[in-house]
Amino acid sequence: MLSVPGLCWLCHLPLQLAQWGICSCCAAALRALSCLCPRCGLPSAHASHACGRCLQTPPPWERLVCVSDYAAPLSGLVQHFKFHNTPALASALARLLALRVLAARRESGLGRPDMMVCVPLHRWRGWSRGYNQSHLLAAWLSARLCCDYAPDALTRVRPAAVQHQLSARLRKNNLKNAFRLELPVAGRHMVIVDDVVTTGSTVAEITRLLKRNGAATVQVWCLCRTL
Repeated sequence: MLSVPGLCWLCHLPLQLAQWGICSCCAAALRALSCLCPRCGLPSAHASHACGRCLQTPPPWERLVCVSDYAAPLSGLVQHFKFHNTPALASALARLLALRVLAARRESGLGRPDMMVCVPLHRWRGWSRGYNQSHLLAAWLSARLCCDYAPDALTRVRPAAVQHQLSARLRKNNLKNAFRLELPVAGRHMVIVDDVVTTGSTVAEITRLLKRNGAATVQVWCLCRTL
């Protein structure tokens, strides 16, 4: 029986290892910009220490790791993964994020977390979509990076308007008291996994919740950081 090679999700050429999903050439083209602030993930003059924005008004988390800007071609894959019922993209996208996390460990001594959580969906949105894309990413990452993952650590206690349709100010108000923590996190080094970080309102709200409950540090890992 002849084997059928997997195709790269981007260039559609055959893959040497079908489970990778994205070939090495396309993955290399998606490398994060070299000069991003390690704290907020926005453009900075130096990639090794916090930018002026973070020195004045730092975000509540300690580190942010992203694959790339929210731009083509990665943005197209993320939209397809999130809105077009394509959970099969999870492993390919999670592998890109894992490679970036491992690179950050080599380059800047990124600390190893104790526990991983994902941004939860309200149950109604989860049922309509069929899956939580952030959960699929976190589940793959936890298995490959040997990090505990608590899929039920966070719940969304009330529905809210879709974030990408709101201004920055409305995004913040939209998320107030929207999440509940179900597990103890005191003294733990945490990671929040999400697909896209735009203004950072969602992960900031979750970070504050984790820290109110005693989390030692919080990192944010995402596929795209809107620059």
